[in-house]
Amino acid sequence: MSFGGEETSFGSNETPFCSVKSNDMTFQTEISLPPFPRGCHLIDHLIEKHLPSLPQCGFLHLFLKHTSAGLTLNENADPTVRYDFETMMNRVAPESRSYEHDMEGDDDMPAHFKSSLTGASLVIPISEGLLNLGTWQGVYLCEFRNHGGPRKLVLTVWS
Repeated sequence: MSFGGEETSFGSNETPFCSVKSNDMTFQTEISLPPFPRGCHLIDHLIEKHLPSLPQCGFLHLFLKHTSAGLTLNENADPTVRYDFETMMNRVAPESRSYEHDMEGDDDMPAHFKSSLTGASLVIPISEGLLNLGTWQGVYLCEFRNHGGPRKLVLTVWS
């Protein structure tokens, strides 16, 4: 295989983690997440209950249709991670600053900035019919508004 003119060899004696021979699959649905208070909230269970039987190999793409909340993949074992994450985000984009974009409240512009930092999408590999997350990884909805309301999330599975 060639990348930028260089020949590259991937260990041909390695067994692929997963492979797809046929039965390609595409599934997409949009779900409405309930309103969450400000902070980071594990949503794995809400996502998984809306997924079909997963393919042996593929990807789950998550897309949050909002600009004042975000998605992140982070530690799911210790709840203090969520507290520290919120604290650090508030240091980066405090509500106490003056912003030009302030018609929707003091928390609005900082929420847009924090959303840009975390992002609105995640891609998670699917292996052997399961989401291939690390031992301590969980999917979080980060609600950056004081009263954000319900959030819409698009789930797409493809293989």
